[in-house]
Amino acid sequence: MTRHLTNRFANFFATLLAVLVLSVVSAARADSDDGIVRVKSAVPMPEAISRIKADITAKGIKFFSEIDQSKLAADAGIKLRRSTLLVFGNPPLGTQFITSNPNAGLDWPVRLLLTQDDNGDVWAVWTDFGWIARRHNIRDRVAQFEMATKVMGSITSTITTK
Repeated sequence: MTRHLTNRFANFFATLLAVLVLSVVSAARADSDDGIVRVKSAVPMPEAISRIKADITAKGIKFFSEIDQSKLAADAGIKLRRSTLLVFGNPPLGTQFITSNPNAGLDWPVRLLLTQDDNGDVWAVWTDFGWIARRHNIRDRVAQFEMATKVMGSITSTITTK
């Protein structure tokens, strides 16, 4: 009986610690409560796209799609600043979120938006993984969310220097 209570106590505190760590990691990443993380690029849009795609490939991450949103807008007769959506992921990692909560499939695979603002600055924008965890009430994949955050940080670091 004592062993059972000790295990339950340990599990409770491990879960509490995991939630606190995830909250700290996400708070350091997201710009605001909307869960959006932005990193300014030091290179023009085509080079940023090229660097990010090369890094994704070098990491062995599956690249699914590149969607030129500004071209799609132009084809529809709408003017849009440069905007390209990259879709990629690591199924052994990403599907772990979906096994915790199937609704997390709305946020996987990963989507990284490269967009240019009115000043000509290029930004990499994505949804904070801690925010995604909270959105889907996923509390049992802390290490995986931390890994996803580190990988995204590494990928986007390729565009922060000339």
